[in-house]
Amino acid sequence: MALSPDGQSTVLLVDDDSEEVERTRLLLLDAGISNVLTIADSRNVIPSIEQNAVSLVVLTLTPDSNSADLLALIRRDFPHITVIVENASANVETAVNCMKSGVIDYLIKPVEPERLALAVKNALDFHDPKQEVSSLKEYLLNDRLEHAEAFAEIKTISRKMRSIFQYTEVVARSPQPVLITGETGVGKELFAQAIHRISGVRGMFVSINVAGLDDAMFSDTLFGHKKGAFTGADQIRDGLVCKAGIGTLFLDEIGDLNELSQVKLLRLLQEHEYYPVGSDHVKTSTARIILATNVDLPARIKEGRFRRDLYFRLCTHQIHIPALRERPEDIPLLFDTFIEEAARHFGKSVPAVSLELKAALAEYSFPGNVRELQARVSDAIARHDGGEMSLENFPGIPAVTPPQPSSPKKSPADDTTGMYSLFGRLPTFREIEDYLIGEALKVSDGNFAAAASILGVTRQTISKRLKSTGR
Repeated sequence: MALSPDGQSTVLLVDDDSEEVERTRLLLLDAGISNVLTIADSRNVIPSIEQNAVSLVVLTLTPDSNSADLLALIRRDFPHITVIVENASANVETAVNCMKSGVIDYLIKPVEPERLALAVKNALDFHDPKQEVSSLKEYLLNDRLEHAEAFAEIKTISRKMRSIFQYTEVVARSPQPVLITGETGVGKELFAQAIHRISGVRGMFVSINVAGLDDAMFSDTLFGHKKGAFTGADQIRDGLVCKAGIGTLFLDEIGDLNELSQVKLLRLLQEHEYYPVGSDHVKTSTARIILATNVDLPARIKEGRFRRDLYFRLCTHQIHIPALRERPEDIPLLFDTFIEEAARHFGKSVPAVSLELKAALAEYSFPGNVRELQARVSDAIARHDGGEMSLENFPGIPAVTPPQPSSPKKSPADDTTGMYSLFGRLPTFREIEDYLIGEALKVSDGNFAAAASILGVTRQTISKRLKSTGR
C-alpha cells in the first residue's frame, strides 16, 4: 500500500456532494485517520491519484454520474489501490458486480459513522507487505531513524537495538496489532509507548497488565459493564477499550490469558467489536492495540494453553527485545544513567565506583534485565553512606576472578638476546640510534645510501647524525 511522505496511508473520498464528502472527512479525522483528501468532481480523481500516494479510495456511486466507469478505470489502471464503494441503492446485482471487480467493501447509504470509520480502518489493514519490506530495507541501508526522540527513554548504544528501533518506525503506523516479546524487565512497555508516539494516533496511551485476571475481571476491566450487570454494579462503567478511544491500548502479559478471555480478545482484534458485561448491544473500537508477553507462545499453543488463531492474528508485526546479557555494551551506559538518577532522587552525590564493581557488572547475566539493574542501583545508592561504591553494595553479584599470567614476568636482566645483553642495561634512544647506524654501515660496507635505505631514512639523516657525534 502506498504511503504518504509522513509515512501514513492516504484516503481519497470521492462524492459529487461536496457537503457530504466534507462531513465524511471530518468523521475520519475524528477516528484518527488524518491523511484524507476529498474530491467532489470525478474528473479530478485520476490526476489526484497520479499526483498523491493514495492507498484507499472511498467512492460514492450515483446513477447520474460516471462513477461506475470511474470505478472500472481505477481497478484497471491502479490495481494496488483498495476501494470501498458507497451506494444509496441496495441493488444486489450492483453490489455483486462491485465485489467481483475487487472492491473490498460495499456500504449502503446512509452509513452509520462508526461503521464507515471501521470499514476504512479495516481496508487500510490490507497493506502491501512489499511496501513494508521496501521501507525497512531503506531504513537499514541508509541507517535512518526519523523519530529518535520517541526512543529517548530507552538508553542504548547497541547496534542491534538501533536496528529494532528502525523496524519499530516502519510498523508503527500500521493499523495491525503489534506483538512485543522479550524477557521480563527488558522494556516492552517503553517500546509500546514509542510506537504510540510514532503512530500519530491522537488519543491517549492506556496500559494494563492482564496476568492473573480471570475472565470476569478481564471483561469488566477492558469492556466495562452496564448498570445492574451484577451485584454491586450500581452505575455504568466504561472499560479501558472505551478509555483508549482513538488512542492506543497496551495489553501486557497476554500469554497468561485464559481461553474465554482469548476468544474475546480475538473478536476485538478481528472485528473491532466487544460487548460490555451485561449488555446485548455491541460496541466498536478504533483503538490501536499493542500486546506484549514474556512467554513462548508457540510452546503454549503446543500445550493447548493458547489459541492458534489468536497467535496468527497477533504475529503480523512482532518486535523481539534482546535480553541485557545479549547487549553487554549497554551495561556501563545504563549503570551510569541509573546511578545519576538514584543519587538525584535520594539527594546524594554520585559516588566513585570501584573497577572491581564495574568488571563484575559487565560479566553478570542480569536475569531480571534492565529492571533488575535499575533496582539494584537504586537500592545501593539508598544504602550508600559515603566513599567508593564497591561490590559489597551489590550483594549476589559475584566478583570476577582476574586472569592469571601463564608464566612469571621476566626482568630485563633475564633477556639474553635483546638490548640488555648488548649494553648491560636498558639503552637510551640515542644509543640505540647510534648502534643501528653503525650496524647498517657495516652491512653496506660503509655505503651511506645503502645504509639509509636499510634503515628507512635519508642519506642526509645518517650524515648529520655522524657529524653530531664527531664520527
